Amino acid sequence: MKLIEISKRILTNCMALKAGESFLVVADDVKRELGEALWEAGRQLGAESVFLVMQEREKSGQEPPALVADAMKRADVVVCVTEHSLTHTKARKEAAANGTRLATMPGITEDMFLEGAIAADYSQVKVLTEKVTELLSAASTVRIEKDGKSLQFSIANRPGVPSTGMYVNPGESGNLPSGEAYIAPVEGSAEGQILVDGSISGIGKVDSPLLLTVQNGRITKAEGTTGERLLQILGEQDGRMLGEFGIGTNDKARITGVVLEDEKVYGTIHVAFGSNNTFGGTIVAGVHIDLVVKEPDVYLDDRLIMKKGQLLDLA
Repeated sequence: MKLIEISKRILTNCMALKAGESFLVVADDVKRELGEALWEAGRQLGAESVFLVMQEREKSGQEPPALVADAMKRADVVVCVTEHSLTHTKARKEAAANGTRLATMPGITEDMFLEGAIAADYSQVKVLTEKVTELLSAASTVRIEKDGKSLQFSIANRPGVPSTGMYVNPGESGNLPSGEAYIAPVEGSAEGQILVDGSISGIGKVDSPLLLTVQNGRITKAEGTTGERLLQILGEQDGRMLGEFGIGTNDKARITGVVLEDEKVYGTIHVAFGSNNTFGGTIVAGVHIDLVVKEPDVYLDDRLIMKKGQLLDLA
């Protein structure tokens, strides 16, 4: 019952779901129970609620079945509660372009429904997220520094994207729980090294730091206990290209080992490798893997905007 009540609050506050609207929940076998709670919440709110369960995808960024993708385009509101992310898929992009209000909840757990990032004041999250997004959109270069390692890349003429947790207008979409501003780096521009010490999507919390070396925008070396596994997930092709840079803006989010919440933690940044064609880039890789870094220094156009994870004056 508590899951249903929280689901009703999410659908009302974050999705603006109204009686009579068409509401679709997309789940997989793993997340069926949470999907049912959302479907029941929508039904109780008076929406025309539909529940589709598909087979679990193999990895984040993999497309859902065509039947599901078509249904997503036809609904007023869609929530995708799945083990692997549908955020960076053609299906999500096309549904939003068609006017669907859409939230993705990849890897969400019952604990995350009840605690942590979902409990944030999303009006405050929205304000901070939009400020950071403006900074990203206006900048040309990013430099991330931590423990003597430095990674830099271009974001020139790329639009920042706000994931505010509030998707109340036609075509708005993003994660729930949310709180991040992100951008697609210019392909091939990244050079340097980055130390990952938070978590990795599909793998979980990082027990010992993972050192990534990036040349011409592509991972050339992954040193650490999870390095080989990460490279296997990314594959040999464009999955190894840097596709995203993001900054967490949710002060209630915790590092749990589930990247959906981890990448939203205030005080962290994340990079992702693989597809970015759904938010301003050109990489189509069929995979998108996020890696979270705790308390780095971040420079935009050589201006320090984050020191040891703390955002500085953003005026």
